[in-house]
Amino acid sequence: MEDPTAAVPPGHENLRAFWDQLDDAQRDRLLCEVREIDFDLIERLYQGRNDQHDLRDLLSRAKPPPAFRLDTARNRFTPEQARQRAERALREGLFGVILVAGGQGTRLGFDHPKGMFPLGPVSGRSLFQIHVEKILAATNRYDARIPLYLMTSPATHEETVRFFDEHDRFGLAEEDLNIFCQGTMPAVDEATGKVLLDRPDRVAASPDGHGGMLAALARSGMLDDMHRRGIRHLFYLQVDNPLVDICGPQFLGYHLLCDCEMSTQVIAKREPFEKVGNVVQVDGKLMVVEYSDLPDDVARRRRADGTLEIWAGSIAVHVLDLGLLGRAAESAEALPFHLAHKRVAYVDPSGRRIEPRRPNAIKFERFIFDLMPLAARAIVVEIDPVEGFAPLKNASGAEQDTAETARAAMVAQHRRWLEAAGMEVAEGVDVEISPLWALDAAEVAEKIEPGMKVTEAMYFH
Repeated sequence: MEDPTAAVPPGHENLRAFWDQLDDAQRDRLLCEVREIDFDLIERLYQGRNDQHDLRDLLSRAKPPPAFRLDTARNRFTPEQARQRAERALREGLFGVILVAGGQGTRLGFDHPKGMFPLGPVSGRSLFQIHVEKILAATNRYDARIPLYLMTSPATHEETVRFFDEHDRFGLAEEDLNIFCQGTMPAVDEATGKVLLDRPDRVAASPDGHGGMLAALARSGMLDDMHRRGIRHLFYLQVDNPLVDICGPQFLGYHLLCDCEMSTQVIAKREPFEKVGNVVQVDGKLMVVEYSDLPDDVARRRRADGTLEIWAGSIAVHVLDLGLLGRAAESAEALPFHLAHKRVAYVDPSGRRIEPRRPNAIKFERFIFDLMPLAARAIVVEIDPVEGFAPLKNASGAEQDTAETARAAMVAQHRRWLEAAGMEVAEGVDVEISPLWALDAAEVAEKIEPGMKVTEAMYFH
């Protein structure tokens, strides 16, 4: 068995503190994990942990981003122009979908990948099924292949693969489902910079953030697969939002008509300090600023009509040009690491596993929105949140973003579609529509005869 000394640099001797107590399988696992660590990178990040980049001067120049607003009067292109342009591209097979699904449902009291959470208000469909059915409905509508690239994490990968196998990929063709796993970054002790052990034979590591998608796409061969298929653009979403209009043609069309490398869906903020990322333009480049980093005076700025100047809140839905992803994937430094102070369980020198009560460690993550400043051209597209944003993040009992609020948003949307088509839905009755039955309000109108009534919970599928 190889001596771990060569793999463990000075300052991290704790990683081999229990070597003599491990069996051969445990030693193999620990060595494999240690060899994957870029200790030079970890050292640079840790030494720079207190570097405070002065954002105030930069953000004092922040302006609203170029945008297509819900009030279309001043938009460069009409919704119909956008839809027509996107429908041509979809029929030509130029789009794929990236679904980021590395998170566990722990905060929901659900000990499985969050995508497996049964969210359908009537059907009990999982988040995964809801998203896949939207992709299948789009492929049927546009008579095109739209492959799904699904990013997991080490904590969710095997169970996600098994879940899709058990459900026959929810109807996706085998060649159109591509599941790949993102990388990890070790957590380090906040006081010393030492990489922590989660167990005597395991490094304390966590997913490297949704920005880790770039390296994972290249490492897994997914970028090569996209080029082979002739894909030029990717629709990006995170698994926790069941209302996302996947490959919605209006959004895609604006992206194409503006010849953008990155486009982002946003909602209009309701108040200055709403807890969403702020999309702003600084010196001609788009960027996302965390709500906690936006200076108060900048956040409070208002236009003459009383509306917020910094108004665009990101909902983590993007269209990405494959050329941009390829360029960024070739550079290890394309996306910066963000440092977060977190509570991380660890093994102390005596071998006890410690569950700290306060932040004790630093985690490192990359975020996909940091691609924005690298894009040659970028825009934002405003959507109505009731039609496209109902994230599932919190356990029942929280004020917002719970299973209850997400289900209510789904029911409300589908009720609007049915009532607009002339159907009467009794008060308090839950309704749910599968995209395979109707993808949008217009398709509902084609299938409903005015005067029909719903008096009990109904799933249209």
